[in-house]
Amino acid sequence: MGRNRKIVSILLAPILSLGLVACGGQTTSNSGGSTGATGATDVQPMTIKISHVVAENTPKHKGALAMKSTIEKESGGKIKVQVYPNSQLFGDKDEYQNLVANNVQFIIPDMAKLVGVDPAFNIESMPFLFNNDAASEAFWDGPKGQEIFKRLEKNGVIGLAMWPNGPKQITNNVRPIKTPEDMKGLKFRTQGGQLLEKVYSGLGASSVSIPYNELYLALQQGTVDGEENTLSNIESMKFDEVQRYLTMVGHTRVDYVLMTNTKFWNSLNDTTKKIVMDGVKAGTEVARKEADTLNTTAFDKIKQRGHTQIYQLSADERQKFQQALKPVFDEYTKIIGEDVIKDALSRNQ
Repeated sequence: MGRNRKIVSILLAPILSLGLVACGGQTTSNSGGSTGATGATDVQPMTIKISHVVAENTPKHKGALAMKSTIEKESGGKIKVQVYPNSQLFGDKDEYQNLVANNVQFIIPDMAKLVGVDPAFNIESMPFLFNNDAASEAFWDGPKGQEIFKRLEKNGVIGLAMWPNGPKQITNNVRPIKTPEDMKGLKFRTQGGQLLEKVYSGLGASSVSIPYNELYLALQQGTVDGEENTLSNIESMKFDEVQRYLTMVGHTRVDYVLMTNTKFWNSLNDTTKKIVMDGVKAGTEVARKEADTLNTTAFDKIKQRGHTQIYQLSADERQKFQQALKPVFDEYTKIIGEDVIKDALSRNQ
């Protein structure tokens, strides 16, 4: 926890400093207003909406609740934060556009959903790139990751922090997956994007993008044979109820970026912005702490429920998947940038 707090503080300090300089002339005073936990009286009263597409028992939702708690407490109740899980407000297809329009102030999309905005967000879909959560966190906290986040600003969006979910595992309803050959002819739901399409075609399978909130029904009805996801997502959405087989592969990851929009961000005075950034820091710490814990707990729950057969790849079997996907890895190293991939690989300590 102490390590995460240090990393998050280092990450957010320059963002906060930049934001305060940029908005230094926009401070407003609410005379006669109540003093919040910060001791300031110029907190801007407002309602902030945070929208995401996953269930409540996930690192993302717990991080969003930590943001809510911190912002409301430090603002002395002047700022209200509404959290909408499970695509209650916006779904995969329209949350980014509504963020740009400031219809919502924060979203936390899967990075795979942003590959159309910038191909560098394919990082988490690169097969067998990161060994663990810590490696992915270190990359996004570092200069290359921050550079990628900064590219979003031309679209009116600000990337604030990476929130992990974890490595993805494969489920399906046809047969146990133990070798790359077992993937042939199967149809999987993925988050979308050309890289994930090539990952599955490279294994002899096909893929299709289906909105997350429609996936359970698609699996139940056999629209697709299987899907890839983190253990916490599989368990919280009860995908194991409609999938016979689960293979622990860890070939790609689900990681999120906490995003806001420039219209909202630039409207905040210094005091309000500091409170919001304190919320971002608190949410990031909780999301990172909870990711590994919830995946471990989810794995235990899936085993206890007993709906699906679980297979753990051996080191040799995992190596066969890695070799089968090497052409895809090499192709996208050139697209994303060899310097970026080199930096990412260096985080695997």
